[in-house]
Amino acid sequence: MTIYDRLSLRPIVNAKGTATRLSGGVAQPLVREAMAEAMGACVDIVELQALASTRIAAVTGGEAGLATAGAAAGLLLGTAACVAGLDPARMARLPEVRGAMPEAIMVRSQRNQYDHALRGAGVRIVEVGLPDRYAGAGCRDAEPWEIEAAINERTVLVHWVADAQSRPALEDVVKVAHAHGLPVLVDAAAQLPPQANLRRFIEAGADLVVFSGGKALGGPQGSGILAGRQDLIASAALQMLDMDYPTGFFRPPAAFIDAAALKGLPPHGIGRVAKVGKEQIVGLLVALEAFIAEGDEARFARWLSPLQTLFDELAPGFDGGLDLRRGGAVPLLGLYPAGGAEAAHRLYADLVQGEPVIHTDPEELDLGAVILNPIALVEGDVARILARLDQISHSRS
Repeated sequence: MTIYDRLSLRPIVNAKGTATRLSGGVAQPLVREAMAEAMGACVDIVELQALASTRIAAVTGGEAGLATAGAAAGLLLGTAACVAGLDPARMARLPEVRGAMPEAIMVRSQRNQYDHALRGAGVRIVEVGLPDRYAGAGCRDAEPWEIEAAINERTVLVHWVADAQSRPALEDVVKVAHAHGLPVLVDAAAQLPPQANLRRFIEAGADLVVFSGGKALGGPQGSGILAGRQDLIASAALQMLDMDYPTGFFRPPAAFIDAAALKGLPPHGIGRVAKVGKEQIVGLLVALEAFIAEGDEARFARWLSPLQTLFDELAPGFDGGLDLRRGGAVPLLGLYPAGGAEAAHRLYADLVQGEPVIHTDPEELDLGAVILNPIALVEGDVARILARLDQISHSRS
């Protein structure tokens, strides 16, 4: 009997991918074992985070790193670091600031629900550019000069969201921002794999970069990575850690946080609501190590295997088309039921409302496709999907 059986909660078949609303992915056994072991003893969290900083820096190329409570927490902490620096008085006031509200510049076509984390740290987002290429009105998007034109004395950072379609290029954004002494914060939450992206953004000049720990990286769902400049990582850490120390007893490793450079200790900071526990930190580090050891090619083959089985089993009798996509960082299987978009919507509904509950990616339903992502599939899920599709087919015949 599983824990979910004891809680009277039925597991789902997650062919959507590592969506938070579906509880993310499934950690490998070595990650689960490491987390369980970590929960059996107490350690100094600052020392553990300092260790995490060293290991994260080694794989990202940053000066330092921080284990966070997810990617959105990393955005909040990164923004707070850009606003407050190493000034404990500023840390204590956030999200309130003295004088005019600080501003973060962001390309309009990159706005998304997660930039609420920036606003939560007390900044106002200033949009630049007109995304004509998305509106169908032309081919242009924001350009570097538009970012530069928006910079003023209130600007504290430039925010760039990583995607293959993001414009302007990160290197051009960094050039403009650094010319004015401004840091660039990159949201790369879902940019793994490929493994090379762990280093790509800092190599391009980003000052801070955020990754999710609970997506393809395979770590705890409530974990993330913030990597980059040592002073900004120190500020982010100070605004998340438990700061209830007797006077003179906060003694972090100097390479992580230089306590001698502080005017004093801040109180619990704005990131205290997003604390990360020892088990999340350990699980993240073990997952990060395993992600690198496995490599992109072996990981892709592991993900492709269940989709290939589904394709081979469905191809002879599926009423519609199948598309096994091998061209991206993650393989996908597209089901195109006969009847176009209406049939795709109906198939999606039948899967999610049936038994077992099977979640798929709804992003292309209007294009007539039900998309299956393999990352969160577990043993037995392929058989469950095939059985449910066969059941649906017979119910309609």
